[in-house]
Amino acid sequence: MVESWLAKSSPIELIPIRGIPEVSNRDEIGQIIIESCRKQGTPIRNNDILVITHKIVSKAEGRVLALSSVTPSKFALNAGRHIGKDPRQVEVILSESRRLVKMVRGLIIAETPHGFVCANAGVDQSNVKKGKVVLLPKKPDKSAQQIRDYIAAKTGKVLAVIISDTFGRAWREGQTDVAIGIAGIVPFVDYRGMRDQYGYDLKATIICIADELASAAELCMNKLDRVPAALIRGYKFKRGENISSRALARKPNRDLFR
Repeated sequence: MVESWLAKSSPIELIPIRGIPEVSNRDEIGQIIIESCRKQGTPIRNNDILVITHKIVSKAEGRVLALSSVTPSKFALNAGRHIGKDPRQVEVILSESRRLVKMVRGLIIAETPHGFVCANAGVDQSNVKKGKVVLLPKKPDKSAQQIRDYIAAKTGKVLAVIISDTFGRAWREGQTDVAIGIAGIVPFVDYRGMRDQYGYDLKATIICIADELASAAELCMNKLDRVPAALIRGYKFKRGENISSRALARKPNRDLFR
C-alpha cells in the first residue's frame, strides 16, 4: 500500500538563489536567504525545500581557520611529507577526524565526528581566501533547524532545509552533493512492503531522497557561479522533526567496505 503522502511523479522546479553576498562570522543565514529570494522575485513558499551548501553555514558559524595559526604535530609533518600535503592542513584534518581510513598522494580519507566518511574530513580550501580552510559545521542538523526556524518565524512559511557538501563515491568517478544536515524532512523513502507494477514485493529498496535533493540542487548552483543555495519547489516530501543526518551514515556492522 503506497503511503498517502507519496504522490505520483510530478514536475519539480529548481530555483537558484542569486545575489547572496560574501558571508562572514555571525551573519544570519536565514535573513540573507529571505532577502535574496525576495529580491529575485521568488519568495519562499510553504513546502519549499531549501538546499544550502555548507560553506556559507560554516562561514557564518566561524568555522574558518587560518593555516598560519596551526602548528603541525610530528605525525602531521611526516604524513604531509609522505602524501605531499601541507602538514598544517594535515593537522587540521586530524583534529576534525574520528578515524583515519586511508592516506594516499594528496588525499586523506577520514571519518568525521558526525559519522561521515569523506575526503580530508570535510576540510576544504575552495571558495575561501588563500591561506585559510573551511571546516564542516559542528552540528549541521542543529544549523539546518535554526535556519528553518528563523525563516518560519519571519515568513510564516513551513519548509524543509538541507545542508549539503560534495562527496566522492565508492566505485564511481566524480563527486556529487549529499545531505550532511537536515531539518523538517524524512530523508528516506522506504518502498519495502510495496508492490511494483508486476506484482513483486519490494524487499530492499530504500531511496535516500535527502541526498538526491542535495545533488539535484547542485545542478543549478554550480561551483563557480557564487550561488550557494537553491529552492526545490513541487516535490512532495514527508515532513519529519528531530531527524538526524547521522541516519544517512551506514552503521559499521552493515558497511561491507570497511
